[in-house]
Amino acid sequence: MTPADTGVEALAARTGEAFAPIAAARRRTAKGLEERRARLRRLPIDGDATIVLLGSWGRHEVTSASDDDAIVLFTGPPRPDARPTAHEVAEVLGGPAPGREGLFGDTAHLHDLKSRIGLDADTNTNLTRRMLFLLESVPVAGEAAHARARTELIATYLAAHERDYRPPRFFLNDLVRYWRTIAVDFEGKQRARAGEGWGLRHAKLRFSRKVLFAGGLLPVLECHALPASEMPAFLARRFAEPPLDRIAQAFVDHGMADAGARAINAYGEFVAMLDDPATRAHLASLSEEEAATSQLFARVRQLGEDLQAGLLALLFEDYDLERLVRDYLIF
Repeated sequence: MTPADTGVEALAARTGEAFAPIAAARRRTAKGLEERRARLRRLPIDGDATIVLLGSWGRHEVTSASDDDAIVLFTGPPRPDARPTAHEVAEVLGGPAPGREGLFGDTAHLHDLKSRIGLDADTNTNLTRRMLFLLESVPVAGEAAHARARTELIATYLAAHERDYRPPRFFLNDLVRYWRTIAVDFEGKQRARAGEGWGLRHAKLRFSRKVLFAGGLLPVLECHALPASEMPAFLARRFAEPPLDRIAQAFVDHGMADAGARAINAYGEFVAMLDDPATRAHLASLSEEEAATSQLFARVRQLGEDLQAGLLALLFEDYDLERLVRDYLIF
C-alpha cells in the first residue's frame, strides 16, 4: 500500500517542504508493488507463506535501478512440498538479479528467525533477514502470514523484558548489534570484492543503512512512554511504516521540524542521485582513492553530514531522547 498520512507528509505540512524526490520514489514504489502483486496472484501460495520485498521496496523509495530483493518466508514448519518456491517467485518477478551474498532469492522460516537470536546459530544471514523483515519489508503476497510473522517476532523480543515504561533492552541490543554488523560487513565485503563498488556501497552506508537503523531505534526508544501491554501493538504499527516516516514523525513529535526538513531533504537528494543512471554508475565505479577527487562524491559526503547532523540533533538535543540514549545505549 502507499503510506497515507505519513510521517514525511506530516513533516512536509509542518515545514512547507515538498520532498519531491521522496514523493516520486513512493509513487514508483506503489505502482511497482501493484504490478508485482498482480503477477504473483497466479502462483500457488500456502497459507503460512508470505512473499516479501526488502531494501528500497520496503523503504518505499524505489529507483529505476532497484533490485527485486525478495524472500519467501514460511511461518509453519519446513516441508519438501512448500509453495511457492524461491525459483517460482524469481521467475515471476524477473528484473535485476539481487546481490551476491545469497541473502535474497531464497526461502526462510520464522522458527529460525525467532529461535536463533544470539550465539552461534544466529548466523549473519539469519540476523540480517530478521532485522530487514522487521524494519523494511513489504508483503507482495501472503499479507496475513506477514502480519503474523511480525507479531511473533516482536513478541519474542518483548517476552524477555516485559517492563512498563522501559525500552525493551533485548530488542534494543539486537538492533544495535545489527547496525555494528552492517558497518563491519561493509569492510568485509570490500576486501572480498577487492574494492569494487566502493563509492556506491559507501554512499548507501551513509544514507539508506543509517536510515534503516535510526528508523528502528526511534520506535524502540519511544516504548519508554508505554506500559508493556501496549508495546507490541505500538511497534507493529510503527514497523508497518517505512523507516523514513518513523524518523520524520519523530522530528515532528519532538518539535524539531526544521532539523528534520534538512535531514529529509538531504536524503531525498541522495535518492534522486540513485535514480539517475549516470550518477549511480559514477558512484559504483569509484574506488576509495578516486572518491577523494570526485566532486560528486564530495556532494554525497556533504549530504551525508547533513543527514547525520539532523539525526544527532534529534537524539542529543531533545531532552527526552538524549536521556534515553544516555541511559540505554552507553552502558
